Amino acid sequence: MGQTAQPESTHRIAVLALDGVYPFELGIPNRVFGSVHGRYELLTCTADGRPVRTDADFEIAVEHGPEVLRTADTVVIPPFDLALATAELPEPVARALAMIRPGARLISICTGAFVLAAAGLLDGRPATTHWALAESFRQRFPQVRLNPEVLFIDDGDILTSAGAASGVDVCLHVVRTDHGSQVANHVARLCVVPPWREGGQAQYIEHPVPEPTAATTAATRQWALEHLHLPLTLTELAGHAQMSVRTFARRFQDEVGTSPGRWLIQQRVSQARQLLETSDLSVDRIAGQVGFATATSLRQHLHAAIGVPPLTYRRTFHATRKAEPATR
Repeated sequence: MGQTAQPESTHRIAVLALDGVYPFELGIPNRVFGSVHGRYELLTCTADGRPVRTDADFEIAVEHGPEVLRTADTVVIPPFDLALATAELPEPVARALAMIRPGARLISICTGAFVLAAAGLLDGRPATTHWALAESFRQRFPQVRLNPEVLFIDDGDILTSAGAASGVDVCLHVVRTDHGSQVANHVARLCVVPPWREGGQAQYIEHPVPEPTAATTAATRQWALEHLHLPLTLTELAGHAQMSVRTFARRFQDEVGTSPGRWLIQQRVSQARQLLETSDLSVDRIAGQVGFATATSLRQHLHAAIGVPPLTYRRTFHATRKAEPATR
């Protein structure tokens, strides 16, 4: 099959659909990256150019074969039905993976990590997959440093993610890395999903769902986002929700998957990152606007979240540096 001509400034993403692919997750890269108009070129391919079965009651046929992998800047491997997996990679899949050029960024969603591991690409590296598959993964690939408790792991040129929703998270994370928070937030709004969930956030493993008639913390979370500049306390949050502190903390954990204190820090860091990217405010001013008591506190929390100080982050992601599409 012929390759589609690639616009000079776009970043080519190849999505490799394997036999037994999950249709929903297969569409995530196109939905997220395809919403960044003019920055990414999306090509879906199969290992041999032929139609593949899905885990539903239909097959899919795509326009491209594995040859597009040779020119891809990023390759995404969506999940597939593990019941169709064999002890070793099928020969067409192994050949297709061998076509990926050195330096290409690799992203797996859910069981896609099994493919990367089977190819030896995760040996000695940190990775994640769906929590329910952790034991099976460890038995097959003991050489991989598996962490099944997080949403996704960014290990530079290889990113792995957990279940379906975390596939959206990791793709938004890549958009944010490539083009900054304004672009990523716009895409998130189009997709009607949260703009950012920390990769190290726990997977939602059997969290109880509140009764439909029970009071929720949603209104208080929205209120807190509008008042992040204030030194919000757990007592104040519980009072706004008209709950006891104990009830509020328990219900918040059930609904969000983390504590109110950690969630507040995440939101403050997220807003600080956006201001660092889109404004020329000093670190002290930004710290005050997002609710950190001091610039030192902002530096500590930002470094804990992403591993760099504020000025380094600004030099890398400031909007003036995002005028041109990122290339690899």
